[in-house]
Amino acid sequence: MSGVQMITVAQDDDGQRVDRWLRRLFPHVNQGRIEKMCRKGELRVDGSRAKASTRVEAGQVVRVPPLSAQDLKPAEPREVRISKADAEMIRGCVIYKDDAVIVLNKPAGLAVQGGSGTTKHVDGLAEALKFDLDEKPRLVHRLDKDTSGVLVMARTRLAAQALTAAFRHHATRKIYWALVAGVPTPYLGEVKCGMVKAGGHGKHGEGEKMIALHSDDVDQTKGAKRSHTQYATLYRVASRAAWVAMEPITGRTHQLRLHMSEIGHPIAGDGKYGGSSQENLGDGWGAQIGGVISKKLHLHCRRMAFEHPTTKKELSITADLPPHMVESWETFGWSEDLAAEDPFESLR
Repeated sequence: MSGVQMITVAQDDDGQRVDRWLRRLFPHVNQGRIEKMCRKGELRVDGSRAKASTRVEAGQVVRVPPLSAQDLKPAEPREVRISKADAEMIRGCVIYKDDAVIVLNKPAGLAVQGGSGTTKHVDGLAEALKFDLDEKPRLVHRLDKDTSGVLVMARTRLAAQALTAAFRHHATRKIYWALVAGVPTPYLGEVKCGMVKAGGHGKHGEGEKMIALHSDDVDQTKGAKRSHTQYATLYRVASRAAWVAMEPITGRTHQLRLHMSEIGHPIAGDGKYGGSSQENLGDGWGAQIGGVISKKLHLHCRRMAFEHPTTKKELSITADLPPHMVESWETFGWSEDLAAEDPFESLR
């Protein structure tokens, strides 16, 4: 067993979560062991207790408690098996690639990371996206499993640090498209409220969801955070449904889905926040539009703009709609080129 180690964070590791930093240095230490170190106060950053999610900075000193021989055992190389069909599928999602960044148009229904019962996900398929580099690309943000569209990955550690910081500090712009029940008015508006997680059920918290709070109640509610979304109603079908663009100013879990539901216009196909059993009978409410409209979630990250980690110039990426949304658009006589690239330009 080793003794206590005091390790200085290198420049290349600036901005990493301390659990990921530690597992890169000691690959055999599992997540449960790291969580226990944090709970007991054994893992410290510059003398202070740390959580697994604490981000380290270059020059900080991390106290690592004694590690057992099992913890220090070199990890055996993990054989990653990806079928030819899955490899071709994920490579077909690439819409932009350079030496530092790779961008996917993520399909609806494909998870970004693994979880309970999830075996196929972007992170697990990333080995097929190495192309000419030795390392697989890293995730720097995520989309919900049923949300499609722009997903940015970093191809180097330095690019990952820069992009992770950009997402953490909201130095990116994202525009989502959605089909919603009813027609939001005013046509150009915003939603502001508090958000807090409501507990789910089952061993892994299945079914958990976010609930809205009045902004005045945020400071008094444990775990609550403020949220802000701008929206623009682009086109409508009588009073029944509308094509809406949304720009999240904050980046909370399920923010767009909850916000549209809160103003009475849930996103089509949203069984969690729209009431999938509620049929839209023309009054605007209900996530099931009916007719030939797919019951899949109609939420798509259409465009993302961010500073390139190497060139420092703005990079703007646009992703085409997924097949089920294309079919819905065709049903209503809409086409992707009808919408302005940035419907929120007047608000900037």
